[in-house]
Amino acid sequence: MKELIIIGAGPAGLTAAIYGIRAGLDLILIERLSPGGQVVNTYEVENYPGFIDPIRGFELVSNMENQARRLGVEITSGEVVSVRKNGKSGVFSVQLADGPAQEARTVIAAAGAAYRRLNVPGVEEFVGRGVSFCATCDGAFFKDKTIAVIGGGNSALEEIHFLTNFAKKIYLIHRRNRLRGDKILQDRIFAGGKIVQYMDSVVESISGNKSVEKLNLKNLKTGEETILDVNGVFILIGFDANISFLPEEVISEEREVIVDMNMRTPLPGLFAAGDIRTGSKRQIVMAAADGATAAMEAYEYILGLT
Repeated sequence: MKELIIIGAGPAGLTAAIYGIRAGLDLILIERLSPGGQVVNTYEVENYPGFIDPIRGFELVSNMENQARRLGVEITSGEVVSVRKNGKSGVFSVQLADGPAQEARTVIAAAGAAYRRLNVPGVEEFVGRGVSFCATCDGAFFKDKTIAVIGGGNSALEEIHFLTNFAKKIYLIHRRNRLRGDKILQDRIFAGGKIVQYMDSVVESISGNKSVEKLNLKNLKTGEETILDVNGVFILIGFDANISFLPEEVISEEREVIVDMNMRTPLPGLFAAGDIRTGSKRQIVMAAADGATAAMEAYEYILGLT
C-alpha cells in the first residue's frame, strides 16, 4: 500500500509528486496519457517564473517530468475509473480500467480539465498554430493582429477583455442573439471599439496554410455564409473538469472538485489540485502551487494517522 497516489501528470500532479517524494512519501503518479496535460498544446509560455525567454509548453512540462523522475518518482500509465475510501480502515482504493486496484492512505486528484472544442474542420489541425483555448497563455502572440473569439459567457468576455490589450481587431462570434455574460463585462470589452460582433452565427471551418488564415461562418437565422480573414481563433466555450472517477460527495454543482484553501476536499485524505478544482484560474504557476500545497497537506494528514 502506498502512502500517496497522485492522479494526473500535468503541472499540478508533477509538482505534487516532487514535493511528496522530497517529503519522503512512498507515492506513485498515475497518468492516463502522457505527462504534460493541457500545457503541451501551448506553443510558447512566457509567464512562468524563472525563464527569461519564452519556453515551449511541452519543454516546460518535460522538464518537470524529468525533475520528478530524477528524484525517484514512479510514473505509471493507466486510466483511473474510480476512487473509493473504506469507511472502516480509512484506506483509499484506486481502481484502474486495466489492472488491479491500488491502495493508498491519501490521494491527490490532479487530472485537470479539458477545454471544450468545436467539432469543425481545422480546429485540431491548427491547435498551436493559431487556434488557442487560453487568452492569458497566448494573447501576447497576436499583438496588432486580427483574431476571432468564439463564446459569450463571463469567462469568454473576461478573456476577450485581456485580448483587447493586444489584438487590433476582434471578431466576437456567438451562436445566440445576445451574449450571456454580465453587462459590466460587455460594457468593458466594447468600450475600446475593437469588437465586431457576429451573433446567431456558428463556425463552419477554420483554414490556412501553415497557420490560421480564414474562418468560415454561417448565420443560423439567414443561412448566409461569411469568410473572415483572421490570424488566430480563440475558442472560449467552457471546459469540463475530469471528475468522472471521483465520488459525488466531493463534486460541486458546477462539476468541479470542492476544495478549501489547503486543497482538502470534503472527504478526508482526498485532495485536489489544478484545473480540476473549484476556483482554479487555470494558470500553470497556480496549478503548480496547488500541487505543492496538496502534497504538503497529504504529508500532514499522514502524520496525523500515526
